[in-house]
Amino acid sequence: MHDSHAIAAITAAFLASLVEVTEAYTIVLAVALSRGWRSALAGTAAALALLVLMVVAFGPLLSRVPLNALQLPIGLLLLLFGMGWLRKAILRAAGIIPLHDEALIFEKELAVLKVGGGQTAFDTGGIVTAFQGVLLEGLEVVFIVIAVGVGRHLLVAASAGAALACLLVLSAGAVIHRPLSQVPENTLKFAVGVMLASFGVFWIGEALDVPWPGADFALAYIAGTFLFASTSAAVLLKRETR
Repeated sequence: MHDSHAIAAITAAFLASLVEVTEAYTIVLAVALSRGWRSALAGTAAALALLVLMVVAFGPLLSRVPLNALQLPIGLLLLLFGMGWLRKAILRAAGIIPLHDEALIFEKELAVLKVGGGQTAFDTGGIVTAFQGVLLEGLEVVFIVIAVGVGRHLLVAASAGAALACLLVLSAGAVIHRPLSQVPENTLKFAVGVMLASFGVFWIGEALDVPWPGADFALAYIAGTFLFASTSAAVLLKRETR
């Protein structure tokens, strides 16, 4: 296991999980304050249980698949996933679409949940909303952890990065009981998009036997290229919009 890949995998998993868990926390908090904590925790627990079952069921299958067979499809998915994050981050940085505002999202979610519902012991609408929010964001975390970790047998390292992000967000949420609007989410999405796209290009090259100059150091200059291109695009688009 190369230290550079381990650090990159942990960082990518941590930053991506920080974004996704923050978004899930916003939904769960809105459910808790509008439909009650029991409903919010019930939906959250059900989603986490399903995610664990999926990992337990499908995780062992990955270990039986040859690494060469995984690199190309995972590389393509990572590239597409990363470019999707980068596209939105560039448009937000350029002012073309609004920045992701957790406080505003929280208020909208709270307003919707308050319509036709109250704080009962167990509210079906609240449970379903919390379940869907945690499941969808959790699936993205699971995919990213597997994608960045499986290529170099770094699943444990990537999982540790994701677990650290979850612990950080939940600890902050338990203390303040408010949306984590101070998290620089668009900056994080920019960084995650660069890292995921870089991993994708690197795995695709590995699958196609591309002789990367510098071997494992290739991940660094691929990421640098994506960072330069995406920030340049954001600057140019911002000038055009002005």
